Amino acid sequence: MRGLGGILGRERKLCYNQGMKKYNTSPISGMQELLPGLQAEFNRLKSGIAEAIHAHGFQNIETPTIDRAEILLTKAGGDTEKQIYKVVKTAETADDADQALRFDHTVPLARYTVEHMNDLAFPFKVSQIGRNFRGERAQKGRFREFYQCDADVIGWGTLPIAYDAEAIAALIDAMQVLPLPSIKVRVSNRKLLNGMLEELNLDGQAKEIFDIIDHAEKVPPEATTEALTKLGVDSEDVVKITTFIKINGGRDEVIPRLKEFGFGNAGFNEGVAELDEVLMILERKLERLKSAGAEALPTSVVADVMIVRGLDYYTGTVFETIVPEHREIGSICGGGRYENLASNYTEQKLPGVGGSIGLTRLFYILQNYGLVEASITKPVAVCIVPFSEAEFAMAEELAEKLRNDGKKVDIVMTNKRLGDKMKYAAKVADFAVVIGEDEVKSGKFMMKNLTTGEATKL
Repeated sequence: MRGLGGILGRERKLCYNQGMKKYNTSPISGMQELLPGLQAEFNRLKSGIAEAIHAHGFQNIETPTIDRAEILLTKAGGDTEKQIYKVVKTAETADDADQALRFDHTVPLARYTVEHMNDLAFPFKVSQIGRNFRGERAQKGRFREFYQCDADVIGWGTLPIAYDAEAIAALIDAMQVLPLPSIKVRVSNRKLLNGMLEELNLDGQAKEIFDIIDHAEKVPPEATTEALTKLGVDSEDVVKITTFIKINGGRDEVIPRLKEFGFGNAGFNEGVAELDEVLMILERKLERLKSAGAEALPTSVVADVMIVRGLDYYTGTVFETIVPEHREIGSICGGGRYENLASNYTEQKLPGVGGSIGLTRLFYILQNYGLVEASITKPVAVCIVPFSEAEFAMAEELAEKLRNDGKKVDIVMTNKRLGDKMKYAAKVADFAVVIGEDEVKSGKFMMKNLTTGEATKL
């Protein structure tokens, strides 16, 4: 093995000297790859998000990245089905079902809940933080492999609307760790638009109208009017729809405006009541956040009827989070209520609500705006520098003692000069301990501060 390592080492050195690579070693398009300093910052944000969600009582699980295609595609359609990564097996296995990489956490969560529902406590508050995969066209800020940080609540039979606010509140706390100037959470309820379309006898075209409204913010108002007209919606109803989707603001402003429509539709009025309750709970949350003072990220919550969310499994509350100072970024967190997601797998009703922070895309954006920088924290606390192989045993013994004391420790095992070893130590550690013959004999060591140069007894 040592001989092979030497050959590989010489080959690497040859490649470096020639300034060329044998293969294209860049990551596949649409995949994020970070240097250690930026990876440390990414990990710090990921851990902070997880900690905030778990503080709300959410339990962490991991679902497999590979699942049966029939499970993943039960609720997929359109672009999602076209973007799914199929898994190609090179040999037959006991399980010959078509398999694919998961494209989000929500569908695998529905399967997981059905599989383990006899062993879970409901409402089941659950978090998932992991990689998902979509074969969409790679572009700036769009990745084919990406981390999502999810928080969901699954109910048994029913799920009180207060949990919609709880899921949003947990994600608001999670976003407090992000280096952003401020955030605005925009909340709506899909029952509002569904109810209005029923009143206008347009519920048969609900999906198409939802898609138009979902894109309305990204196009001029005339484009939305034209799209609705092309769909066959008459001019009077076009005016009603375009006026309706402009409703946004605080709870005290929006709820009375919605009630003024006077619709007799039960679904619409249910949506108004649900939106009112969610906003009321979140207003109390914001008051507590403000009391935290300068530590809290400036956060606002508004009702915004234009928020419908593109995925067709949302049935009630929907929400998206934006950065007001950088609206061009788009949504950094979103989700909603889904009543029937598990209906394809079980007759038991398992309503749920949840949301997700797309961390990979968000981290890329934060980099571009100069809001995150590579961590300057050294990867280890102490670097032990033996003069030669003769001191390796003592270095290993000392490293073990320091690790048992909770410190991160590295040992330099190269055969370079002491000066080169110390240069390496200065790059990776805050302190260095040099071990020579005298230290081995005496068992006494000096620790050098690699920033100040001060040496103290260890």
